[in-house]
Amino acid sequence: MAETSARLLKLLSLLQTRRDWSGGELAERLEVTTRTVRRDVERLRELGYPVHATQGAAGYRLGAGASLPPLLLDDDEAVAVAVGLRTAAGGSVAGIEETSLRALTKLEQVLPSRLRHRVNTLHTVTVRVGAAGPEVSPDTLMAIADACRRRERLRFDYAGPRGGDTVRSVEPHSLVNFGRHWYLVAWDTDRDDWRVFRVDRLTPCTPTGPRFTPRQPPGGDVVTYLSHRLSSRTWSFRATVILHESAEAVAERVWPGMGVVEAVDDHSCLLHVGADSPSSLVWMITSVDVDFTLVGGPPALADALRAQAARCLRAVRGT
Repeated sequence: MAETSARLLKLLSLLQTRRDWSGGELAERLEVTTRTVRRDVERLRELGYPVHATQGAAGYRLGAGASLPPLLLDDDEAVAVAVGLRTAAGGSVAGIEETSLRALTKLEQVLPSRLRHRVNTLHTVTVRVGAAGPEVSPDTLMAIADACRRRERLRFDYAGPRGGDTVRSVEPHSLVNFGRHWYLVAWDTDRDDWRVFRVDRLTPCTPTGPRFTPRQPPGGDVVTYLSHRLSSRTWSFRATVILHESAEAVAERVWPGMGVVEAVDDHSCLLHVGADSPSSLVWMITSVDVDFTLVGGPPALADALRAQAARCLRAVRGT
């Protein structure tokens, strides 16, 4: 009986690692006959695992059932799930914290001591920096995701950053978790242009609208478009400088949300940045640590650069 149970667990593990298996492949891996494989598959079905026959009766596939059966995870997978649940418990999706903690408790109860030690060690020495972003409802996220997947228009009430509620009708393209916020990138049908919406400020209306043909986002890349919007268009002060190094060379020094790098040639690129003050623009530009030329920005930025240069010169005078 113990041998049979161990073989069933191994069979289940194999079925979870690949979409399709032939009876012969499973028999070879388990070192049994195909007849024994058929009997073991029937036992798994009796336990609630939806093992489907493929290629006539010669193959098997583990499908999705009406209920969630136990899963077999290897060491690395178990640690990854545990770490993910700990992270989700302190995340920005409202109401998910308690659910994540319940799932984590169940998982840690069955983790071998060596894996529990790895998870606890990582949790003990990890420090979360910065405040959490505004919470969003999981129902809102699912409603948006479903509209994106079905390619159906989405209507929602939207609270603008400067006050005032509006009703928006959009063709949703993507949900993006950027920094501490969730964003919806969508084509605004009323404004006939692409827009970015903070998910914590919107309330979906039901039902959804008619289906639509997806459009290509600006530049074909949602992340680049969102980065450009967040780093420049939404700020009171914006600037563009020529960096005298290639875009590839400076890419790692420009963090997401700070600015957008645009290649010019093999020796230079443009950096578009935005901030709430000229002095903030100065430290953002100079933090890239590359020679640059100011080509666009408010007059106050040039004054702020001169003031910073004079301050640096005074700091080293006489040393």
